[in-house]
Amino acid sequence: MSSSTVAERPNKVEITDAGPSRKKLRIEIPKETVAEQLSGHLDSLSIEAELPGFRKGHVPRRLLEKKFGTLVRKNAKEQMLASAFSRAVEDNKLKVIGTPTSQDMDKVEVDEGKPMVFEVEVEVLPEFTLPSLDGIAVKRPRVDVTDAMVDSEMHKLCVTEGRLEERQETEPGDYLTGHARMIGPGGKVFFEQDGIVVQAPAKDRDGKGMIVGLVVDDLGAQLGLPKPGQKVTVKTTGPENHEVEDLRGQPVTVEYTPARIDRIIPATVDELIARFGFPDAASMKDAVRQRMQQRAAVEQQTAMRQQVARHLLEGTKMDLPERLTAQQAGRALERRRLELMYRGMDPAKVEEQVAQLRAASAMEAVRDLKLTFIIDRASESLGVRVSDMEVNGRIAQMAAERNERPEKLRQQLISSNQIQGVYMQIREHKTLDAIIAKAKLEEVSVEDYNKEIAEQSKAAREKSKSAKPAKTDDAGDKPAAAKPAPKKAKDDEDKPKSKKK
Repeated sequence: MSSSTVAERPNKVEITDAGPSRKKLRIEIPKETVAEQLSGHLDSLSIEAELPGFRKGHVPRRLLEKKFGTLVRKNAKEQMLASAFSRAVEDNKLKVIGTPTSQDMDKVEVDEGKPMVFEVEVEVLPEFTLPSLDGIAVKRPRVDVTDAMVDSEMHKLCVTEGRLEERQETEPGDYLTGHARMIGPGGKVFFEQDGIVVQAPAKDRDGKGMIVGLVVDDLGAQLGLPKPGQKVTVKTTGPENHEVEDLRGQPVTVEYTPARIDRIIPATVDELIARFGFPDAASMKDAVRQRMQQRAAVEQQTAMRQQVARHLLEGTKMDLPERLTAQQAGRALERRRLELMYRGMDPAKVEEQVAQLRAASAMEAVRDLKLTFIIDRASESLGVRVSDMEVNGRIAQMAAERNERPEKLRQQLISSNQIQGVYMQIREHKTLDAIIAKAKLEEVSVEDYNKEIAEQSKAAREKSKSAKPAKTDDAGDKPAAAKPAPKKAKDDEDKPKSKKK
């Protein structure tokens, strides 16, 4: 069978809308093509086939059809399906995302003398018009690092670098380390592991806390103040945006047995001076102030990026693919985790923020997916490119914020399949920064900016109240002071760290 013969005999393709950014393809392969494919597969088989009593390549065709007919039709079917689908996508310039689906592909039959007909549905890139990227009004919050902010950061550093003291009695704010078992509908165990850290909610948290990546409003009441070896049961409802679809909106039970109780005893300033090698307290404060100023610059740029992203989202109308939107929840959480890591947030706080986002509605995932398509189009329009050097630099920056070696963090990102997320983050930042460079900037105080953001968040919640809106990370829009990243102490490895699910 020659390729030119097939090219002159096109398949019949019908394309219809099957939903938002979803197409249904009905493809009919002519009977002549089916016959040629079956004959071609038999010809190939006859060259290599060996059967008792016949020399290689001399087995009668009727015996081959009788013994290998099912296999030949299966192979020919798979080849024709793949080829016909690829040609239909290419000829009709469909921008397919995700994998195609079909409910009756197994029922498609391949018979000589008959055309082969099959249907498949695919999700495609949404069609939309990108709003103007020039002259967007953007407010730049002015951040000043005060002495009071430096003193507060010094206190936080003392707590962060404090030592652990094992206790036999739990008090609010203590850290429990033990065995956790998460049970979902029908008694199915979704997660079980030792070494899970849970903080007994501090008095200022009103009983709210996190366990195995789930935010529980009354964790304090359910957890109580257990002793080592005392099993407790926490009941909650799986968030609608959970990565595991079977847990969304379903009753979840967590069985937790602490093995030890630890309390953080804050380090003294003198201990930190000796540990990090500063000559005196003034030098250490200067280092803290410098890191806070660097962090403030990152937060200022983040605030401007968020304004541009909000403008693009509000100015773009598109119909999102339903199936891809449902799969977006996990990707949205990982995207936000990387963003918080880039901004230098403490690892435990990162997981707390991710847990809160997990409890948000699917609207957050929809927003992130929509922004991904917009950024993709805008980056092409602006000619944005990302190099390997930039990816390595971003990893080094995040590693410095976490007091880790870049090589170690890089391996963690590779093993968790997050390297692509770093690339996407850099591309998004570069695209938004290119738009900011052409924006109309207005410098405002942090207080005025935070007030405006709070008003916008309140208005958004009221507007979409009936749709159960996602919780917005209002604090994420606020420029925040940063903490220094002096060399990590060896005994820091012994501190309990939150583990994500």
